[in-house]
Amino acid sequence: MIARIKGKVIEIDTQQLVVDVSGIGYEVEVPVATVAAVKLNAGVELFSHFVVREDAQTIFGFLHRADRDLFRALIKVNKVGPKLALAILSAVDATAFAGLVQGNEVKTLNNIPGVGRVMAERLIMEMRDKVDDWYQPMPEVNASGAVSAFDDAETALVGLGYRAQEVTRVLAQIADPADNVEGLIRQALKHLG
Repeated sequence: MIARIKGKVIEIDTQQLVVDVSGIGYEVEVPVATVAAVKLNAGVELFSHFVVREDAQTIFGFLHRADRDLFRALIKVNKVGPKLALAILSAVDATAFAGLVQGNEVKTLNNIPGVGRVMAERLIMEMRDKVDDWYQPMPEVNASGAVSAFDDAETALVGLGYRAQEVTRVLAQIADPADNVEGLIRQALKHLG
């Protein structure tokens, strides 16, 4: 499985990027917000999900791990395929979706292209208990780059073998905007170990 792609954006389309990784161009289906956020010939790092079907192999990419986790949860819902999951993530990010599910917002979900009333109700019913499993509020961004330190600490701790959900939960509880990566890792290890 391809879990992450890091490279240079060499083509941009409506909902697709081509990312050059060591001379190989990977076509990656992405939410609309991702297309708006990236620049041609700039570096990008995407959390990805690889789908293999009889007739196609498709990589779906996301700027944030929470969006990829939501995508993976959505495609497990009955009658939600990768294209509909991508349409949902093009309309709302993981944080907004969690709020819609927790707030029982059938009307708002119904406004997303491809999501009718029945599907909106199904999404709320099937995702209500799962939202807390994959979604944790992220610390707020500050000018000093605390979110980058948060992401780096999370990646390092997952690399040490800790479960991603547990790491995210612990970091969200202890994160101090003044902490650097090493400080966050030290604090997290006290809670994890």
